Amino acid sequence: MSPGARTSEVLTVLSEQESERLTVGDIVAVLKDRAFALLIVILGLPNCLPMPPPIPLVCGLLLLLVAVQITAGMSAPWLPRALLRRSVARKDVERAANRAVPLLRRLEHWSRPRMSLFETGIGLRGVGLILLTLSLALIVAAPIVGQIPLGLAICLVGLGLVERDGVVVLAGLAVGALGVLLNAGFVYALVSGVMSLFNL
Repeated sequence: MSPGARTSEVLTVLSEQESERLTVGDIVAVLKDRAFALLIVILGLPNCLPMPPPIPLVCGLLLLLVAVQITAGMSAPWLPRALLRRSVARKDVERAANRAVPLLRRLEHWSRPRMSLFETGIGLRGVGLILLTLSLALIVAAPIVGQIPLGLAICLVGLGLVERDGVVVLAGLAVGALGVLLNAGFVYALVSGVMSLFNL
């Protein structure tokens, strides 16, 4: 895969791997020097579709770790060995890629470098803080209803960073705000229900 490969090409390469399961380490190895931005896309993508546990939880925890490192100004992601050994079924990656690649190609055709704010050190740290919020929301997300908007938001932010398109990043932040509000309502309803059950 060439260094300038588009996101859709990277996803196609991942979905065509020969092994039945892909470890996080396998995915990072394919992403190479573009690991931060593309890793954000990869972690958001499974949550754009209804996925069984523990996929949203694992993606949320990995994104949390990535977000902390972006906020800290690291140039490349570091992941502990235990997480690098975690795996997902290649069929799940292939299913997500088959749904996403046609849409990604349309977005890549439209997208272009603009609004360079998010390419600066301060801008990237700001994105890291926002991703931190989205990752925490994903960890406690309501199944499907809460998970899908967050997955879409994370993908858009990652794509915007890959394509150096600030408009796409802002679109992701807007969708993310909606997803956070939806999940805040879910958590509030859950806590209220538990408290009323025990007459607290």
